[in-house]
Amino acid sequence: MALINLQDVTIAFGGPLVLDNVSLRIQQGERICLLGRNGTGKTTLLKLINGDLEPDSGTIARQQGISTALLTQEVPEGIRGTVFDVVLSGLGKRGELPAEYHRLSIRLVEETNDASLKQLDQLQKMLEANDGWDIHRQAETVITRMQLAAEVQFQELSAGLKRRVLLARALVCQPDILLLDEPTNHLDIDAITWLEDFLLRYSGTLVFVTHDRMLVEKLSGRIIELDRGKLSSWECNYEMYLERKQAELEVERRQRAVFDKKLAKEEEWIRQGIKARRKRNEGRVAALLKMREERRVRREQIGTVKMHLQEARRSGKLVIDAEKVRFAYDDNIDQAVIGGLTTLIMRGDRVGIIGPNGCGKTTLLRVLLGDLTPQEGHVRPGTNLEIAYFDQLRAQLHDEKSAAENVADGSNRILLNGKTRHVIGYLQDFLFTPGRARSPVKVLSGGERNRLLLAKLFAKPSNLLVMDEPTNDLDIETLELLEELLLHYSGTLLLVSHDRAFLNNVVTSTLVFEGEGKVSEYIGGYDDWLMQRPHPSDFDTPPPKKAQKKEPTDRARPRKLTNKEKQELETIPQRIEELEQEQVELFQQMADPELYRQGQEGYGDMIAKAKKRLEEIKQELAHAYQRWEELEEIQNRHARYSRQ
Repeated sequence: MALINLQDVTIAFGGPLVLDNVSLRIQQGERICLLGRNGTGKTTLLKLINGDLEPDSGTIARQQGISTALLTQEVPEGIRGTVFDVVLSGLGKRGELPAEYHRLSIRLVEETNDASLKQLDQLQKMLEANDGWDIHRQAETVITRMQLAAEVQFQELSAGLKRRVLLARALVCQPDILLLDEPTNHLDIDAITWLEDFLLRYSGTLVFVTHDRMLVEKLSGRIIELDRGKLSSWECNYEMYLERKQAELEVERRQRAVFDKKLAKEEEWIRQGIKARRKRNEGRVAALLKMREERRVRREQIGTVKMHLQEARRSGKLVIDAEKVRFAYDDNIDQAVIGGLTTLIMRGDRVGIIGPNGCGKTTLLRVLLGDLTPQEGHVRPGTNLEIAYFDQLRAQLHDEKSAAENVADGSNRILLNGKTRHVIGYLQDFLFTPGRARSPVKVLSGGERNRLLLAKLFAKPSNLLVMDEPTNDLDIETLELLEELLLHYSGTLLLVSHDRAFLNNVVTSTLVFEGEGKVSEYIGGYDDWLMQRPHPSDFDTPPPKKAQKKEPTDRARPRKLTNKEKQELETIPQRIEELEQEQVELFQQMADPELYRQGQEGYGDMIAKAKKRLEEIKQELAHAYQRWEELEEIQNRHARYSRQ
């Protein structure tokens, strides 16, 4: 029997149905990732499962005695007390007695008196009578597993540790189903990897919402997508989900095109003259009315953000030259935030900045941009720089002004690539309806605010784009579109992000905070840094002495490509093109709606063979690209040596 069974559930909040007659079964031990665009109702579904909401219609059947716990997106306001108090609050009234005993025990360590000792004795007896000791041990065990300090005040913790405490509060009641709503929001990379490792070891049933693609890939056993009020289930990994989803959307597009063509034809028939009306087939009229109604209630897929960067004239080749930069607040140079950084940023570089929360990433941006002056060293900016800055705190947005006023500074038109455009139309590209575009910023959601800040940012021409945590609260589809945009940006990018996949896909190098003000530079993205970074113990040993430069010898001379390798290098691009063409044809074949409708014998075998071949093509392409790089590197190394 399923732990929870949602049957024909419908819910709405005055607009289109958030959940439209959906059904869902959650089995014990499942790891379900819930995906969907911002605003589709993922949080609503979690609240229904948790019992915080009741559906407008349909049933939610729960296995007898089942318990759930929900970790919300944001840290609730007004939480007070120690970590121990907050964790025990997850047990409701059952946790009040152990919490009171714990607080009194701590006070007695500092100050002992007869009244307190008598009260402690009474509490001990009450705990024994009500299984309170088991609850106390349960809380201590969870706090230890979560690597938390029990006596620290909750309000003094960082955002990441607060989220960890709230996760402990959810776990202390030992729920049958753990519900996580964007658990990585506002966490740094260390906190995200800790959470990932913890959840990989977690043995309970898990339902989670996230925009972190690496978390989806590593944790999910099943993907549930919420789209236009409907749920669809995908028992596969994230990569295969994307492929199957694309094929399904293509089938839907073709089916709707056929439907719309037929409807247009019937509408033309119904509008014919009197002679045609005399011969009118009443059954055909009824069918037309039914088609009209079907078209009226049809829900289109949520629009796609259309982002375009305005690029200014090219900057100079040198963008930022930083040499031996040391910066500290209050001129306390012994505790430098940045200690001795030397880096050269050239036009077209895409530099990621990685480090734990509070280490000084935003400070580093301000130093590199010249907003803060280092106590030692120098920062030399390049020429013709036109900077656009994305602020993670969204301080550039005025809460009382409308979204349109924020973007157009009170005007109703903006200048984009030399042409004026109405600001309402421009904001529609970022999925703001006219009504929403005229709403004050203070009523917008986190995702809407981020999209608005992107709209404001991209309305300004730039050749140096500075983005401080741009990925928070964005759905996966918008993230991927932003990635694509940044990859084609011809200017220079400075990017602070905790999104590991985003860093891997966008940046060409990273500046990493490694403790005590040390900022090191690495080639590549997040995964490249993981491979290159020194082992923690390496920081404790002195660096090896720098070897003296030796003149190249014949023995060290890079080899040439063999004739066979030259021929292979020439044929690889053609082979890659052939494989990619075959890949496209297979996807088109799988997406053909006729195959789905016919359901003919052998259809399943055909699909299985196509999937198998797609996996083979994927591996062949990976090998071909890797071999291409290897051969080109041999060729380039020899060419560089020959020019010396």
